[in-house]
Amino acid sequence: MTKLDHALTRRHLLQGAALSAGIAAAGLALPRGAFAAGTRNTGTVRLGWGQGGLPLVARERGELEKTLAGKDIKVEWVGPFPNHAPSMRAVVGGSADFGFWGSTTPALAALIAGSPLVFTNFLLTNPRSTAIIVKNASGIAGVRDLKGKRVAVNRSGLGEFLLVAALEKNGLDRKDVEFVYLNPPDAAPAFGQGKVDAWSMWSPGVDIARDRFDARDIFFEGNDLDFVIDFTSLVTLRGFAEKNSELVRAVIDAYYEEGRWVNDHPGEANRIAQKVGQYSDAVRDHLTGLQQKITFYEPDDQDFVKKFQFASDWLSERKILPQKVNVSDYLVKT
Repeated sequence: MTKLDHALTRRHLLQGAALSAGIAAAGLALPRGAFAAGTRNTGTVRLGWGQGGLPLVARERGELEKTLAGKDIKVEWVGPFPNHAPSMRAVVGGSADFGFWGSTTPALAALIAGSPLVFTNFLLTNPRSTAIIVKNASGIAGVRDLKGKRVAVNRSGLGEFLLVAALEKNGLDRKDVEFVYLNPPDAAPAFGQGKVDAWSMWSPGVDIARDRFDARDIFFEGNDLDFVIDFTSLVTLRGFAEKNSELVRAVIDAYYEEGRWVNDHPGEANRIAQKVGQYSDAVRDHLTGLQQKITFYEPDDQDFVKKFQFASDWLSERKILPQKVNVSDYLVKT
């Protein structure tokens, strides 16, 4: 396995992860800025899609394809991908033009490893729903009770950063806890069978596990962490963006329309996600009840870039990322 492959395969989502497509019941906050038309050297765009999120809703509804067809752009869907790593690998390998909307943390790890990817756009969902969960019968009352315990996390991803942040906030060192590096498909049964004492995970995997294994939160990102470390990002190759900036802009704008629809139709969007994820009505209703809101950010939004740089530095200072990254070097403005 190459260094790049290793970096790109660090995160593997639980089947059905990131399925909370109907996460926004509030109005969609669109980013600032309109950009002039640029270059275009193809009439077809290959979009990665996975088991949830905006690409899943877009693919199921077919409206994004109609929107882009109006600009003489044909859409080909590539996937499904279980998580961000193989989605990015498809872009690097030339079988897709865009990944799906995935975590910035493994994307940064891939960039450090030498990937030619760039960020074209970002989104943030509030309230953030990544959480550390324990079984109700575990006897663990809070984060401080994790001392000496085994906690499942995904390496260099949301799970690891949230556990590190939770330990810091509660006065514990990471050496006080045993980090058990498991990809979500392995972490779920390990948690269910009691092979680990806690699990740090994102929606909807954490919501499914909470429901299935009679578990509860001891640290909920949206309430317990007052800063953002990980964002959701849309990536492509730098060369593709330079040769097709007009097309990149069209794809971003089409996703904005899709995001607005998700916010305006949370119940229907959640039913789309539930159908694919095959989780319970209770999980679907819980996700809808979060009343989450999607906000998009452009790469020229300097306030956002400062927050993204802070997040990247925070990760590298805690060795979740192996070295610092100047995020501005990997932003493409269309």
